[in-house]
Amino acid sequence: MGLNKKSVDDINVKGQKVLVRCDFNVPLKEGKITDENRLVAALPTIKKLAADGGRIILCSHLGKPKGEPKPELSLAPVAARLTELLGQEVKFVPSPVVVDDTVREAVESMKDGEIVLLENTRYRAEETKNGEAFSKDLASLADVFVNDAFGTAHRAHCSNVGVTEYIDTCAVGYLMQKEIDFLGKAVETPVRPFVAILGGAKVADKLNVISNLLEKCDTLIIGGGMAYTFLKAKGLEVGASLVDDTKLDYCKEMIAKAESLGKQLLLPTDTAIAKAFPNPIDAEIDVEYVDCDAIPADALGLDIGPKTAEVYAEAAKTAKTVVWNGPMGVFENPVLAKGTIAVAKALAETDATTIIGGGDSAAAVNQLGFGDKMSHISTGGGASLEFLEGKELPGVAAANDK
Repeated sequence: MGLNKKSVDDINVKGQKVLVRCDFNVPLKEGKITDENRLVAALPTIKKLAADGGRIILCSHLGKPKGEPKPELSLAPVAARLTELLGQEVKFVPSPVVVDDTVREAVESMKDGEIVLLENTRYRAEETKNGEAFSKDLASLADVFVNDAFGTAHRAHCSNVGVTEYIDTCAVGYLMQKEIDFLGKAVETPVRPFVAILGGAKVADKLNVISNLLEKCDTLIIGGGMAYTFLKAKGLEVGASLVDDTKLDYCKEMIAKAESLGKQLLLPTDTAIAKAFPNPIDAEIDVEYVDCDAIPADALGLDIGPKTAEVYAEAAKTAKTVVWNGPMGVFENPVLAKGTIAVAKALAETDATTIIGGGDSAAAVNQLGFGDKMSHISTGGGASLEFLEGKELPGVAAANDK
């Protein structure tokens, strides 16, 4: 599923007003940005368009203001930090309705190469409903639209999909291109062996991903909370571990599917157990390691055990392509992060193409200090999941074909 879409390299923006949808949905603590990966990821596209003499109008959502102005979710801190990162002023033009006459005047008076940032697109109730009025307001500002927000590509909103109906030239940015090149190539034409590692708490979140990846990969590794539903489906006693009883038949089907397709499906053989979930999540906790067929009735599994970690790390090291989505245990707790660390370390040491599918796995890899050793860390959790499910993403589909 290569990207046959117009990119920023295929358009001439000199003297044009360019609306750029970025993903500036960054974590804020008391008005300070605590993780600026998404800002840094947006820089190449912004720099390119400004250097080409475009008049750049940036827009993004931040958090969930639910259609009304919430001062604590303003993009003002983003404008300030982008100004520092770019070494050039990013002028913040706020409006409680995102686009009004003061915003239009500010955009009209722009010169080539200048950059402005609009207020949080979700201050408008229409944004998440893809309502026509807001799409038209945004489109009225620009001659060209560039979508570089992979994090919201799986949602059809005004600022990434609706707006494309009213602007003739619609392209994708470098970040979007990179995401689709990596994820698309991994899933459609992987260099084999292709190993997929899925973790996280719930089987329900990964139903389509498990099924789709079983068809594409050579080995599928299951860890995290969802592993216990698979173990129970195999007839093991999992004690008080997290289990989705409504998905036991599904897990049985997937185990059978792997067998019929000749794919290796790896499940944990040992696990870290405790009497209760840590509270708070990073609290000190006593764990012991037991084989998965010996989990006591009153204990719950919270991480893969050392034997499993070794098998998973070995499988990752023999791969040529690895896609990883979801931690192996409660990685926010140092004692229960060992499984996740073992997998991250194995991926950091391999020459394979290693792709981390956003969300918690990206957070884990970055927090554990392995970020720069991965080939690609996706900026979108939900979007990368839907991509791995084989779905078409509306935010990608809306751009012009080459």
